[in-house]
Amino acid sequence: MKRIAIIALPLILCLCWADRNSANAQTASTAAQQSAATARFENGGNAAEIPADFIDHLVFMPVRVNQGEPSLFELDTGASHSSIAPERATELALGGSNAPVLDLSGLDVSFSELAQIPKPQFATRFGRPYQGTLGNDFLMTVVADIDYARQTMQIYDPNVYKYKGHGKGIRLTFVDGIPVIKAKAVVDGHGVDGDFVVNTALDAPVLIFQRYADAHRISLHKSIPAASMPIAGGAESALGRLDRFQIGPYVAEAGLVVFSRQDSPATHDSRLAGEIGAAMLRRFGVVFDYSHQEIFFAPNGEFNSEDFEDMSGLTITASGPNLRTFEITDVRSNTPGADAGLRKGDMIEGIDGDAAADLSLSDIRGLFHLLGPPLELLITRNGKTSNKSLQMHRLL
Repeated sequence: MKRIAIIALPLILCLCWADRNSANAQTASTAAQQSAATARFENGGNAAEIPADFIDHLVFMPVRVNQGEPSLFELDTGASHSSIAPERATELALGGSNAPVLDLSGLDVSFSELAQIPKPQFATRFGRPYQGTLGNDFLMTVVADIDYARQTMQIYDPNVYKYKGHGKGIRLTFVDGIPVIKAKAVVDGHGVDGDFVVNTALDAPVLIFQRYADAHRISLHKSIPAASMPIAGGAESALGRLDRFQIGPYVAEAGLVVFSRQDSPATHDSRLAGEIGAAMLRRFGVVFDYSHQEIFFAPNGEFNSEDFEDMSGLTITASGPNLRTFEITDVRSNTPGADAGLRKGDMIEGIDGDAAADLSLSDIRGLFHLLGPPLELLITRNGKTSNKSLQMHRLL
């Protein structure tokens, strides 16, 4: 790629939330029967380094289920229980009386069973197949140290772990099996202290439930649609900017925030103010120590970096072989995409001389967060190819 996006905030949570609603509904019937996981470090050790993949700040870990072919499981603190995609379970011939064992390169995690839950929109929205989720039943058995700056992940035995970093431990509680901490958001001069879910699988920086915002009389002075399609139930989301957001002693300035008219799909507790997502967590090294009911936050070099919104005004989905066919499924008015003459249904064949087959959906979305020279898009419309010049400018 000729250009690299340092901070890419795809903010496509809407359909992801639809997936999560479906997943949580199906998990509810199995969670009561699915017992806690047990973890065993290889060779009698008490630590393991997991070769995690970080994609748009979301964490994916290579996992072998019952010694099968490797799968990528998403780390999701918004999920009370771990699960596997039904099609992946079929490919790995899971079933029978054998309890699933997940091999995470130096760590084996055993479950009495592993729920099979689909996320039908995941592949088109993230440009990679959904294969599975590691939820809070997994994190209850270990201490997970995520270094977002270095993009590394360490797993420790909670019986011997002691935090030695320079960060601050924040007390956590659990609501319906989901981790919650106290935090403070200031929007257009109005502050709100509240309980926020910590959600590693939410691609937004901060999300505030509109119900909570209305109760505390806070609103966005300026906003744009967070995505072109509503979340499940017909609710819409708006994207704007915070004055600041505070976790413990750490205050992040002018970050992005999503106001959502739907409450958390992870829990139905109406007292919750919102969620802290991966695009905020990426400013820290984060240690999840559930056994001591703490999450440690240590600011990294990205702590004071600016959040750039997606400036294109485009919604793009991936399909086809290797998910390298890219279609524009929406063009919002008064945005660079509309100014460039792009239309719904256009197919992106290349950008700045790079063929679409050489790009990922994450690559393309990353470019939409950059100011600079225009992007030269090669598109196909009604069987004819043409070039479109896409000049980004700030929307917020």
